[in-house]
Amino acid sequence: MMQNRREFLKNTGALALGGLMLPNLADAFIDPKKVKNFGVQLFTTMSVIDKDVEGTLKQIADIGYKEIESAFSMKGGFYGMKPKEFAKLVSDLGMSWQAHHVNGAPFNRPAPRPSADGSPSPARPAMPPMKNLLNNTQEIVDEVAEGGAKYLVCASIPVNKMEEIKLSLEILQKAGEAAKKAGLTFVFHNHTAEFETIEGQRPFDMMASQISADLLKFELDLAWATKAGVNIPELFQKHPGRFPLFHIKDLNKETQRPVEVGTGYIDFKPIFAAAKTAGVKHYFVEQDGAPSPVNNLTTSFNNLKKIVA
Repeated sequence: MMQNRREFLKNTGALALGGLMLPNLADAFIDPKKVKNFGVQLFTTMSVIDKDVEGTLKQIADIGYKEIESAFSMKGGFYGMKPKEFAKLVSDLGMSWQAHHVNGAPFNRPAPRPSADGSPSPARPAMPPMKNLLNNTQEIVDEVAEGGAKYLVCASIPVNKMEEIKLSLEILQKAGEAAKKAGLTFVFHNHTAEFETIEGQRPFDMMASQISADLLKFELDLAWATKAGVNIPELFQKHPGRFPLFHIKDLNKETQRPVEVGTGYIDFKPIFAAAKTAGVKHYFVEQDGAPSPVNNLTTSFNNLKKIVA
């Protein structure tokens, strides 16, 4: 069963507390058809990449993707590598490492559930230490800057209660300040929860209004924003230039689960047409819980070429 990132983290014990480099940005903003260098969010490959990091990245490059956004790895570090080592591997394969996802707060691993027959569940593999912005901001910033990536992205942070939101705003403010000093752009990635009302306010609106644009920008996950009922072009109009990164993700209308781009119900054309207003620079394909990551990414890539043709 396919999962979004929150569900994946729950099921693996990773529950949080509580793009595109365009060759001619001006032309590409005016004409989305010039978008060519799509990237991949490596969370899509979570089920396979740690078994063969170089082989998986080579398959991604062979599809035609040009940019990488990294995520958590069971190997620790950057898929078992130091920042510069990972960046070199990506570069040697003809791609560039643009962004890295981290969690905003630590998460606790729940006890394994017993199997259906009541017997103990198989032991889970040990998880490496997972850094987060609450406790490891400067270390994370230094590592991403060392590797040469341009964007540090908070993948998820608690926003289910007002007290969580207030703490999360403090974490994001601090991380944005540290990232700016290091020459990085700090970005927040949404799920649906950021667009749900808590005590009369949406967490997304609080982030956008209480943290300055020079310290916090957004990576809009097009699928989760759509699922939350957001009018995406209108959101761009309200916050112009604040969305340098997109997650291109599609959803099955019946299940609301991620599927290959172009096989679900999301209409990407009006979103891409508003790219200039959004300020988008990089487009990363993501399919949470992809059942066959390389095949799924191939389908998405081929369909995207048709969408922007």
